[in-house]
Amino acid sequence: MTLQALVLRAASVHLNRTAVCFDAGSSRPLVCHTYKTVLSEASELRDFLLTHCDFGGIREIGLYCQPGISVPSWILGILQVPAAYAPMDPDSPPSLSAHFMKKCHLKYVLVEKKQANLRACIFLCFEGDFENFTGDMVRCRRSVMEKRRTRVLFDITQEDVLFLASPLTFDPSVVEIFVSLSSGACLLIVPTYVKVFPAKLADVLFSRHRVTALQATPTLLRRFGCELIKSTVLSAHTSLRVLALGGEAFPSLAVLKSWREEGNKTQIFNIYGITEVSSWSTFYKIPEEVLNSPVKRESPVPLGSPLLGTVVEVRDTNGSLVHEGTGQVFLGGENRVCFLDGETAVPAGTMRATGDFVTVKDGEMFFLGRQDSQIKRHGKRLNIELVQQVAEELPPVESCAVTWYNQEKLILFVVAKADVVKDSIFKELRKRLPTHALPDDMVLIDALPFTCHGKVTKAESILSLPGDPEDAWKVPEDSVFLDSGGDSLKSTWLLNEIEKLTGTSMPGLLELILSRPILEVHNHIVQTLFAQEDLKVSKGCATKRKLSDTAPEEASGKPAQLEPALPFAHDSETNALIALSRGSQLLSLGTWGHLTKLGHCPSVCPPDFIPQTDTQVPKDLSPPVPEEKLKKPPFSQEGKPTAGAEMVLRERWRSDTGKCVDASPLLVMAAADPSSTTVYIGSHSHRVKAVDLYSGKTRWEQLLGDRIESSACVSKCGNFIVVGCYDGLVYVLKSKSGEKYWAFTTEDAVKSSPAVDPTTGRIYVGSHDQHAYALDIYVWRFSAGGPVFSSPCIPASEREILFGSHDCFLYCCSMEGRLQWKFETTARVYATPFAFSNQSCSSESLLAAASTDGKLWILEAQSGKLRSVHTLPGEVFSSPVVWGSMLIIGCRNNYVYCLDLLCSDNQV
Repeated sequence: MTLQALVLRAASVHLNRTAVCFDAGSSRPLVCHTYKTVLSEASELRDFLLTHCDFGGIREIGLYCQPGISVPSWILGILQVPAAYAPMDPDSPPSLSAHFMKKCHLKYVLVEKKQANLRACIFLCFEGDFENFTGDMVRCRRSVMEKRRTRVLFDITQEDVLFLASPLTFDPSVVEIFVSLSSGACLLIVPTYVKVFPAKLADVLFSRHRVTALQATPTLLRRFGCELIKSTVLSAHTSLRVLALGGEAFPSLAVLKSWREEGNKTQIFNIYGITEVSSWSTFYKIPEEVLNSPVKRESPVPLGSPLLGTVVEVRDTNGSLVHEGTGQVFLGGENRVCFLDGETAVPAGTMRATGDFVTVKDGEMFFLGRQDSQIKRHGKRLNIELVQQVAEELPPVESCAVTWYNQEKLILFVVAKADVVKDSIFKELRKRLPTHALPDDMVLIDALPFTCHGKVTKAESILSLPGDPEDAWKVPEDSVFLDSGGDSLKSTWLLNEIEKLTGTSMPGLLELILSRPILEVHNHIVQTLFAQEDLKVSKGCATKRKLSDTAPEEASGKPAQLEPALPFAHDSETNALIALSRGSQLLSLGTWGHLTKLGHCPSVCPPDFIPQTDTQVPKDLSPPVPEEKLKKPPFSQEGKPTAGAEMVLRERWRSDTGKCVDASPLLVMAAADPSSTTVYIGSHSHRVKAVDLYSGKTRWEQLLGDRIESSACVSKCGNFIVVGCYDGLVYVLKSKSGEKYWAFTTEDAVKSSPAVDPTTGRIYVGSHDQHAYALDIYVWRFSAGGPVFSSPCIPASEREILFGSHDCFLYCCSMEGRLQWKFETTARVYATPFAFSNQSCSSESLLAAASTDGKLWILEAQSGKLRSVHTLPGEVFSSPVVWGSMLIIGCRNNYVYCLDLLCSDNQV
């Protein structure tokens, strides 16, 4: 029985059930087709092909399209001709597509209409969804037995939802499509750009569609990250009933167990095979008792038993069968072997060499690695995949890859779960690996590169290591994307990221990415941006983005003034907005003020919060204190402050950002509903998060172009969040959705935190290009003992400026730039202090500050006297924000902390 016959049989029973769903994400509506619609479209295409195409001999038709709702209908229509279909990648450069057509002698290629502008040799031939151009295809036969066997093995029924994880150019897609459609199940298809973003993909698969069966490569699964796999993909309540992993070495049991949440019931399979023998050849179901076993040292996972009609042999280098020991796997079987190149038939008993080596023990095959994974190093035989397996089991390692570079250096590439030191990983590897297996070098990277088929890109093909391996990730101006290890999936991801970053469609950019040097790609982006006339910036203001060769004088124009996109009714208290940020500032009813101006809107203050209107501030400041009299407040012998009582901080919630957090929180709340308060903060994961203050739940998340150390501020109108980034841009995001509104370009990384003028609304920010932007006049300067990374804090009195310095001191200056006091911490201070009132003693103003060694300091704001100190489990570059009795701060252990400020005996 043919594949199309299996689908027709299932469709006759489930004619009105949903056969295919296409979900493009939240930006577009969900599209679904029933089995009736799928068959109708297939018949229409079949009739068209038979009418307009002159077939001779073997019938072969190319299929040139992106993932979409009609893909299964198009494939069925071709098969019903009958003909074989040859999928082509629309994201490949024209020269590669032409080479494929010529090599395969394709006569007809069906082209999706929206792709037609990519080729000049196309003419209209079908009034439906296709256009036609002449050309030439690869011929291979597919066995129905494998699909039927897989369907029974996974117990797929009409109640299941399967995901088309593989591109059409990867042969497992045949299994995914026909196992689903021959069972009456629903096939879920998503566009390529959704697959690129793990969180978005997980939401579509497991929240919106409740996918029950997933076939994927281990690399594709690892892209979700350990936390998302455990909390969503393999959680206790996941919809996923079957997970089949193949195409690469199966993860170790230790790694597999670390991915599963307690109570997870997903059946997990190890599937193995090669394209030349129709996708999958063997399977092994991991017993549930093995997955739940507490034993840490387990044997490797076997390849398992052959599928129906499959012959599996292990042979040594002499071609003899191996029953115990090591050898190469050969696969074959009647009706399982595909035709290669010009073959039209194969001799009976043909066995295809796989290039994979296994160890046979007690009748089971255990995968060792590819033939090219076996090397000789320091006089001893080494399987480099063993190094990868051991490294991946280390707690700090998210994922990794190993390469034997130029047959000289063994290099380990690691994606870490948090900031780690190389030496710590090497130390653990020395405990677990023999000397000849230890890597020569290790490179920490943000993510492993992977092909459009979901496999790890071999490091040899993406790196050029002239010296230090870390230099390999730098891109010369004349580099071409494909020559540097790029492929169609990564090019689509890059295009999507650029368009998201700029908020502008980039026609023609994909072709440039795939065929031209990176400098031309850059120039095309700049030209496209400057051609836009609809920039949402007031006339006469500075340009939104600035070319790197612009003269310094041109960069000092008037600062951009944000025009409110969501106007507030400032005369209505129901629309009042309070934004609390670093430096003790807040935004109320669209007008900047400090905490002393909260008296007119007490409804925004929670019951346990005492506004700083009660803070007593002297009318006249005392003269500057002589520097020799400024001393660090003493500690008792127990290490506790001698003045006042201890303040205790207790964790309320924490929110994982994926990388260390050096930025400081910004709180925004509605006067009419303080319970809706949002915390905005960025991290080194390139992401800005909006988190609910009271629950810790994420409201939105936006990916920027690079790491974020800058702390966000809010615009005067309250509609925008402004933050700097390592990519040299100052981003303006919509506060409600995180959508990028515009970005201003500096000439180097922006680690400084933007500030907004309370009267004009102008944005002030510094850059590592040695310029400060939007400053109109120079007033004064104060010399600290080291570089100042900290941003200034202006307390409620508006008479002092507080900031930290690289020299480990906290400084308090008058508004005229005179020193009032300074306090020495135990490490450098990059965070911005926060002034707040002591809720138990309204006449006292306190200061919260953090040093990089993880210590939180509570000082008296007027004198700098120490009141309390608390230590977090990691370095701290983030700045604290206090709201009521809660203190929020980020830490370099990847967490954002919310700490309760507790008092005893009515004392701080």
